[in-house]
Amino acid sequence: MIELASGASQHLFEAAFVFAARQLRTLVERYPDFYPMYTAGGRWKHTGEAWTHWCDGFLPGMLWIVYSRQPAGSDESRWWRAQAIRYSRPLEPRKLDREVHDLGFVFMSSYYRWYGFTPDPALKAVLVEAGRTMALRFQEKGQYLRSFIAPESLFIDIMMNVGIVFFAARETGDRALLDIAWRHCQTTRRVLVRGDGSTAHEGLFDPATGEFLRQSTHQGYRGDSCWSRGLAWSLYGFSTAYRYVRDSSLLATAEACADFYIRHTPPHGVPPWDYDAPPESGVLPDTSAAAIACSGLFQLSELLADAAKGHFYCETARHILATLCRDWLADSDPQWEGILKGGVYHIYKNLGVNESVMWGEYFFLEALESALRARSQQFTAA
Repeated sequence: MIELASGASQHLFEAAFVFAARQLRTLVERYPDFYPMYTAGGRWKHTGEAWTHWCDGFLPGMLWIVYSRQPAGSDESRWWRAQAIRYSRPLEPRKLDREVHDLGFVFMSSYYRWYGFTPDPALKAVLVEAGRTMALRFQEKGQYLRSFIAPESLFIDIMMNVGIVFFAARETGDRALLDIAWRHCQTTRRVLVRGDGSTAHEGLFDPATGEFLRQSTHQGYRGDSCWSRGLAWSLYGFSTAYRYVRDSSLLATAEACADFYIRHTPPHGVPPWDYDAPPESGVLPDTSAAAIACSGLFQLSELLADAAKGHFYCETARHILATLCRDWLADSDPQWEGILKGGVYHIYKNLGVNESVMWGEYFFLEALESALRARSQQFTAA
C-alpha cells in the first residue's frame, strides 16, 4: 500500500500543484469575487442549494497556499498575494457570525494563513474575535459547542472549528476560552468517537439536563454508521487540538481515527462516502474525505514521538495523495472547472455528488503543500 517510489510521487505532486494553480487562476478570472461551494456537471457557477454557509474561507486559503510557493518578489507572487487578500478581506464581518458552527473553516484557512505571512495585530484581532464568537456556542449542560441545527446537536465537524477557540485562548491568555475548547474535545471523543476509532456524525443531548441521548446523522448512511468525511474531520481535528493542548487523550483519539481509516479504506486510499453503506445503495467514493484524511495524516505524522509510526502515517498520506493525483485529477477534462473529481457533499439532498467540492480542493492543495514542503526540507537538510 505504501511502497511507492518517492521520485515518481514527487513528479505527480508537482504537476498536480501546477494544474491546481491554473484552475484557480481561471476560476478567479472567470467568476470574479465569487465564492463557490461545489460544482454541478463540473461547473462552479450554478443555482444549487448551499444548505449552510460554511465554505467561503477555502478559496482564499488556496490562493494563500499558491502564493506561498511563488518566488519572492516576482510578478506571480504579487498577483497571487493580491488575489488572496482580495478574497480574504470580505470575510471579516463574519467574525461575529453566530448562525454557523464553521468559523474555523472560514477564518483558519484564510485570515490565519494571511496572519502567518503578515503578523499584523489587526489580522490577529479578527481571528480572536471569531474565536470568541465561536465559543458562544458552548452549552454548559452537555459541555459542547452546539451545531447550527439546534442547541441539543453536536456535530463531529466542529472538531475542525474548535481550533479557532484554542487560537483565541492562546493569543489572549483567556483560561475560560481554553476550558471551553478542551471540554468540547473531551465531550466529542466521549460521545462521537467509538471504541474502534469510527465516528458518528451527530450527537443529541437533552437540553434541559445535558444528558447524552443518542448518535444520529444528517449526511451519513445511519446514525450508527461511519460517514467517512466525519471520520476525516475527527482525525484531522483531534490532531490539531493536540497541537494546542498537549493532552495525550487527544493524540490517542486522532491515532484511533487514523487507524480505523487505514484499516477500512480500500488499498488505493479513497474511502466510500460511508463505510457502512451497503453495495446495493450504489456506494460512491468520496475524494474530499480522502483529501482531508491525507492532510490530517501529514499533520499527525509530525506530532508523534514514535518515529516509525510517524513515518508510516506520512507514507500512507503520500500514497493517498498519489492516488488522488493519478486517478481523480480533472486535468484530462478541459471542460471541468474544478481540480479534484469524485467529491461528495450531501447524498440525500443530491448536492455536489461526484463533483468537485471546495473543502476537497482546499485540503488536497494543503496536502500537496505538505508533501512538497517536506521534499524541499529534505533537500535543504541534505
